[in-house]
Amino acid sequence: MNYIFLMDPLTRVIVEKDTTLALMVGAHRKKHKVYFLPDGGMVRKDGVMHFHVREVTPQYDKARPFIDRGSAVLPQGEVHVVFIRNDPPFGEQYLHNTWLLDLLPRHIPVINAPAGIRTVNEKIWASQFNDLVPATLIGCDRAALTGFVAQHAEVIAKPTDSYGGQSVFHVHPGQKNTKVILETLTRNWRKDIIVQKYIPEALDGDKRILLLDGEPLGAVLRKHAEDDHRNNFFAGGKPQATDITGRDREIIKRLKPELRKLGLYFVGIDIIGEYLIEVNVTSPTCLREMNDLYGRRLEDKVIGFSEKLIDQFAAKNKISP
Repeated sequence: MNYIFLMDPLTRVIVEKDTTLALMVGAHRKKHKVYFLPDGGMVRKDGVMHFHVREVTPQYDKARPFIDRGSAVLPQGEVHVVFIRNDPPFGEQYLHNTWLLDLLPRHIPVINAPAGIRTVNEKIWASQFNDLVPATLIGCDRAALTGFVAQHAEVIAKPTDSYGGQSVFHVHPGQKNTKVILETLTRNWRKDIIVQKYIPEALDGDKRILLLDGEPLGAVLRKHAEDDHRNNFFAGGKPQATDITGRDREIIKRLKPELRKLGLYFVGIDIIGEYLIEVNVTSPTCLREMNDLYGRRLEDKVIGFSEKLIDQFAAKNKISP
């Protein structure tokens, strides 16, 4: 079958860590054809989508992670599944990609569903589960933000649209630059940000759990470097083995029906202590770290699930896969 991966340029792939590369390797291992789809590579003409792609053979080779098999134009009738794997934040082209993918015939699954991705802001969406998240304020009003910081003393402040720990500030009591941090993040009180009560368990790291169709696939603890408070791997955090606790499973149980309803099949959730922090739906990562820690090939489970999804979508829409 033909597997399409809509993703950032291949030159940005970090061979040792990249989850998308693992998914591509997993698809190739199952004898599927693997195609790289760049931004701007979809053309819809007379009601039919055409994918301007490059067929690649993915491999765990730092010098040559992709063997280029040449360019192709695949009409939608030759596409079996599309994985959206662009990194956030959203831009105009990203939105265009999701709108175009919305127009695919219903027998072609997209992982994750474009409408679901648009619905779930990775920082904001979790706040609807008020009893699962830390005390949270979202907005840009000066009085509201400064009042929230005064109430909780120690907080985390961050943009609503960043990733990888970018622009995440740990605000301590008595800091003289608290106002500057808030002014900077809100662009002088004009752009919404998210501020949450600091969770002391963050010192022990934060937990990333990958979910496949609402069920836990694996977990890893991300532990910050000595000179940083951020646990993200992009910010220098290191992976450690961890367990999925009863509280984690309670959180997952609450999220599962909502995620499935939105067509969000492959998701990463971040947990600190007893609290849900974020729900990552654009291009969840950490699969490689889980594989390395536990000696597994979790990408095989994701690709196996995608194969079943292709069959389910085809049967539901009476199409032969």
